[in-house]
Amino acid sequence: MNDIWAAPITANLLTGFLGSGKTSLLRRLLRQPDLSDTAVMINEFGEVGLDHLLIEAVDEEVVLLDSGCVCCTIRGDLKDALLRLYGRRQRGEVPPFRRVVIETTGLADPAPIVATFAADPMLKHHFRLGNVVTVIDAECGGANLDGYEECRKQVAIGDRLVLSKIDIAAPDKTARLRARLALINPTAEVIETSEADDAAAALLTNDVHDEATRPEEVRRWLAAAHGDHHQHHDDDDHDHADGSRHHSDISALLLSADEPLDWAAFGLWLSMLLNRHGASVLRVKGLINVVGRPAPVVVQGVQHLIHKPVHLERWPDDRPQTRLILIVRGLDAALVQRSFRSFMGLGTEVRSAQEPASSA
Repeated sequence: MNDIWAAPITANLLTGFLGSGKTSLLRRLLRQPDLSDTAVMINEFGEVGLDHLLIEAVDEEVVLLDSGCVCCTIRGDLKDALLRLYGRRQRGEVPPFRRVVIETTGLADPAPIVATFAADPMLKHHFRLGNVVTVIDAECGGANLDGYEECRKQVAIGDRLVLSKIDIAAPDKTARLRARLALINPTAEVIETSEADDAAAALLTNDVHDEATRPEEVRRWLAAAHGDHHQHHDDDDHDHADGSRHHSDISALLLSADEPLDWAAFGLWLSMLLNRHGASVLRVKGLINVVGRPAPVVVQGVQHLIHKPVHLERWPDDRPQTRLILIVRGLDAALVQRSFRSFMGLGTEVRSAQEPASSA
């Protein structure tokens, strides 16, 4: 069987606040040759300005673009729209696309879309969640982060943060916004773009599922764990929790351990945490040092959706140590630290844990 039919279809989310420029980015992505085997799901064709790209209207819901992409409107339930599009692919009514891009509305909280993939067995069988790409307006992004929880959650859940309109924003404003984004989501890659740029197809083609790019993805997480937000200490008792110094209820928390962990105990602890606080744990990313394994296990997830663990061939930084980054909302970081260490049998003293950020 051809791999394109056997492999799950990667579903990427393209999100961003009102006026952030995600529609413009989508238009440019659809012209990328590397994305010609992509299906795009949007709310209305007219919002994306696709008229000059159309070559054939299959029906009122689906069009084929001259780039080779399939484009359809989301009507009603997202799950139903995805399964209808998948059925057309299987019947040969549309080209055999390898990935789907779902563009959310500007005020959308991406979490329910992620939950859709986690909750439905049929979707999980046919699709896997890939990158969440969040577009942030360099000119107005700071004000949107201040005023709207939806904007903060879009940033917190993103794997790639695309800064738009950098050509009209003052450089110091862009720099301040970048620093603030790093406080909210230190593991995300930040990419600057303007209307004159060619959008990078890698936004959608490279993610942690891809074996060729997986080690580099994980190295960025490790860099975040050792960056300004989490000063590294060799002693396990010196774990850190660092919240945004802005008035935000979203913060990044690092859990670490030098000694190998029991995989079953870790899985139970994580399941219990997500069962009780899943809506408050926006992202999970990290490497786990497992008893009896010479190389790490990669864990990542969005709220209740935890991807299938991936085994790396070697430690990306030659340092066998568990490092797990949680992006949380309104949780007491010190209590999360203590529950982890207690459950893993590591002791509970956390001398350097900071107070969690106050609610916005």
